[in-house]
Amino acid sequence: MVEGKVHIFDTTLRDGEQVPGCKLNTKEKVELALKLEELGVDIIEAGFPVSSPGDFESVNQISRIIKNTIVCGLTRAVQKDIEVAAEALKPAARPRIHTGIGSSDNHIKYKFNSTREKILERAIEAVKLARNFVDDVEFYAEDAGRADLSFLAKLTEEVIKAGATVINIPDTTGFCLPHQYAEKMAYLKNNVPNIDKAILSCHCHNDLGLATANSIAGAIAGARQIECTINGIGERAGNTSLEEVVMTIRKHPELDLYTDIDPKKLLPISRLVSETMRMVVQPNKAVVGDNAFSHSSGIHQDGFLKEASTYEIIAPEEVGADTSKIVLTARSGRSALAYRFKNLGYEFDRNQVDELYNRFLKLADSKKEINDKDLVLLAESIGALA
Repeated sequence: MVEGKVHIFDTTLRDGEQVPGCKLNTKEKVELALKLEELGVDIIEAGFPVSSPGDFESVNQISRIIKNTIVCGLTRAVQKDIEVAAEALKPAARPRIHTGIGSSDNHIKYKFNSTREKILERAIEAVKLARNFVDDVEFYAEDAGRADLSFLAKLTEEVIKAGATVINIPDTTGFCLPHQYAEKMAYLKNNVPNIDKAILSCHCHNDLGLATANSIAGAIAGARQIECTINGIGERAGNTSLEEVVMTIRKHPELDLYTDIDPKKLLPISRLVSETMRMVVQPNKAVVGDNAFSHSSGIHQDGFLKEASTYEIIAPEEVGADTSKIVLTARSGRSALAYRFKNLGYEFDRNQVDELYNRFLKLADSKKEINDKDLVLLAESIGALA
């Protein structure tokens, strides 16, 4: 593995699909899987095969058509789960079984009514069984964000011994602060003697709005896989947003990290996922939201029109967007107004712009946004012709 490469594990089709109302059929899953492979993701988590016949079929069909990307099926640390996942993944060129169990005392006590010792035994058995079917086994230590560090380290060491190739450290409840999550990764790097035989993976949820920050912190601390979804969709408040971690890594070369994602495909796939899953992307969503490259404040518009980098750290073309937008509101300034008139074919001198601006402000105070039709009427009000 190249030291600075961060593997992108996309779980849009599994964790992302768990959002109420976002259920996908097999045809839709296959279409999205092909687009994810084109995007450049390293692993596609195609589903949870034992959960339903439909999910089994989806994982099986995706396994047949995906040629380069690893195809992954989720299981619990349960024999039947693992056997069913192995069957679904049989056609895959590069199959991975993703198995695991709770690691926090909270989950051990309340979810499993068990003990650390028994959880450890079940984890080892599950990984050994999975290795009978595939060479690539990822182990998830569910709720690792709240797990005891010494137990988490012991669990990690033992499942690597059993054959796990990737260790997933999920912040299942989105509880951790970035420095806490990074400290967990650093602790495992420094206290698990066989850690060099596996890749550490970040799987962060967004309950406190920290999923992207935690994932980046985890990668800085030594993780080399980030588990994420398009548009950050997922259970409750969502998962780590793929487009956010990819562009954060891309915009910070000092991290000495990189991914194989084609950034120009980010906006197109964001829109495809939104349409297919019938889940609207919030306008202020980072990187792919409708307002990500929009400017409405006069101060920002003036700076942007002089030099785009004053207020944009990402050029819209980088992520597949057409262009930045100058949105006219009551907060806009003269330069933005003149710019929009120029785009419509009007050229005004300073005195005309001043007159138009006063009329514009009166109109803007009564409307949320001024459109091109409004601008034409304003121009005609002073006898201008385009």
